[in-house]
Amino acid sequence: MKITFMGAGSTVFVKNVLGDTMMVPEFHDMDIALYDIDGVRLEESYLLISALNDTINEGRAKIKKYLGVEERKEALRGADFVVDAIQVGLYDPCTIIDFEIPKKYGLRQTIADTLGIGGIMRGMRTIHVLKDFAADIEEVCPNAWFLNYTNPMAILSGYMQRYTNVKTIGLCHSVQVCANGLLKKLNMEEYVDNNIHKIAGINHMAWLLEITDKDGNDLYPEIRRRAKEKNATEKHGDMVRFDYIEKLGYYCTESSEHNAEYNAFYIKPNRDDLIEKFNIPLDEYPRRCVNQIARWKTWKEELMAGGKVVHEERSREYASRIMEAMVTDRPYKIGGNVLNNGLIPNLPREACVEVTCYVDKNGITPTYAGPLPLQLAAMNSTNIYPQLLTIEAAHTGSREALYQAAMMDPHTGATLSTDEIVAMCDELIEAHTKAGYPIF
Repeated sequence: MKITFMGAGSTVFVKNVLGDTMMVPEFHDMDIALYDIDGVRLEESYLLISALNDTINEGRAKIKKYLGVEERKEALRGADFVVDAIQVGLYDPCTIIDFEIPKKYGLRQTIADTLGIGGIMRGMRTIHVLKDFAADIEEVCPNAWFLNYTNPMAILSGYMQRYTNVKTIGLCHSVQVCANGLLKKLNMEEYVDNNIHKIAGINHMAWLLEITDKDGNDLYPEIRRRAKEKNATEKHGDMVRFDYIEKLGYYCTESSEHNAEYNAFYIKPNRDDLIEKFNIPLDEYPRRCVNQIARWKTWKEELMAGGKVVHEERSREYASRIMEAMVTDRPYKIGGNVLNNGLIPNLPREACVEVTCYVDKNGITPTYAGPLPLQLAAMNSTNIYPQLLTIEAAHTGSREALYQAAMMDPHTGATLSTDEIVAMCDELIEAHTKAGYPIF
């Protein structure tokens, strides 16, 4: 079996995913291709994964590194699985551009990797690269599964699923931790790992639709009571999602700092009282990037201490479980991002939705989720149509579709006029192009 890791400079994530695969007996003798366009980070990952291979796998995996566009096709050749964890444009320059230019127009953001003008631009410049990935995969490993971890998930996976012949599933961390994370926050620990729940919607805004204890008793009434009380009595880091519980009736999968910018409710011009009330961390993603870059040297030294890299247990990531289920036919259940095609009947068929999927030797089989409560379908739809317009802009090269994607984005549209949105988009397109990361 061959695994190709695109964006191998994401060293900690590479360690988790490939360390997980090394714990599967059937994969001990696999081939691993590490690909990146940053030679320094690629070398760091190569040394780390080689040490990990020696430590936990008796050196049995064959590891090769591939640098730059010229070697990409060889990195992919013959792959059975391609893991995608790229960040096109990195923090500097592109994330800085995504935040600073909108700020000039009075548009404030928190994360900007999923929706909003930052998520739209991130999606556009990443699809520009994924088009070439897809062409190479179709040529040199047409049967490979493309396991996408890169954001904006719904935009990228939706594009790949609709406009390429690559077998693609979009994977996120938030589904795995949603229910238990909520229960811990509400001091309902007795139900952690002791509950049955159902989640469906779209990436970063999938909904915890049902949650019961093992005997079938509904936990939502107590969850709603405690969430409302907590929001009323203390400042904490999940106030937006707890407001969702009170106002919409349900909790969603991704964090409050993400969801604060997916709608028109919380970040408004001249309403700093709302920022304070809901404890919203503006400019959160740039802050995280700066801190992560500063910490990387220490992390690297800790990971490589004495040349021995330890991976004691499999992480929460789905990637190795998907590979194992397909190769061994040991079925596994995941939350995956797939084309809707009626899985959630009251969302557009061409939308990329996040639903329960089953994995085995036949591949990935999405399951029917049923219609969402109307208010949840409405919330999802406000995000889906900007996503679809972004995909349309990337596929056709239409600036008008890109402008319209930004206009339909709830937060952008509530803050700026149509003329301001067009001017901002033009400035962003020009800045990204000048930085070497074209949008079209």
